[in-house]
Amino acid sequence: MTTTEPLLVGAVAYTANVVPIWEGIRDYFQDSGAEMDFVLFSNYGRQVDALMAGTIDIAWNTNLAWARTVAQTGGACRALAMRDTDTVFRTMFVARSGAGWGGLEDLRGKRLALGSQDSAQAAILPVHFLASAGLDADVVGLVRINSDVGKHGDTGRSELDALRAVLEDRADAAAIGVNTWEAIGRDELMPGAFEVFWESPTYSHCNFTALPELPVERVQPWVEHLLAMDWDNE
Repeated sequence: MTTTEPLLVGAVAYTANVVPIWEGIRDYFQDSGAEMDFVLFSNYGRQVDALMAGTIDIAWNTNLAWARTVAQTGGACRALAMRDTDTVFRTMFVARSGAGWGGLEDLRGKRLALGSQDSAQAAILPVHFLASAGLDADVVGLVRINSDVGKHGDTGRSELDALRAVLEDRADAAAIGVNTWEAIGRDELMPGAFEVFWESPTYSHCNFTALPELPVERVQPWVEHLLAMDWDNE
């Protein structure tokens, strides 16, 4: 048993399912010598503020929350760990099946539906990708759908709303995260309705973030036990 207080990990409650997930994670760390507890926040802004204030030891951050923490610490914060899927995240640009588009250039003169303004995968990075391709708001009409602002797109609601905008002919295409794309295919939510016409390079998504003040000897056992987690653990 550890003689120190449990590490306090912050996460955003973007859905009710978050509670049993984090209860399970807390149980996994029980009697490990690296005990933890968790605190849930309504949005990432509050969570980053709590991390900066020392109210929590570790934050489960999106890439946008990570970028804000990097900015506020002058780059001194640390990314402790990531899921495999978060190291290869991608944004998918999709149009209705049969559109026959072959790349971003096909968006010229068209309307692109974007998700929540604070969603890296469905709003911030798509605009960056367009700009990198020489396509700005003068040539691509942006249809912004700001559902669940504050949760950085975690709910996926705004991405589904963007897809709905395409189906309702309020937009010609949509930018969504790869997780949403895989979910609608896996769950057959909109079978055969869309096709990908451009896929972004991979980028990083969520990570466990800590400030430099958190002693390595305190957090390292927690990181090691986290990385030892296995699907077969009961």
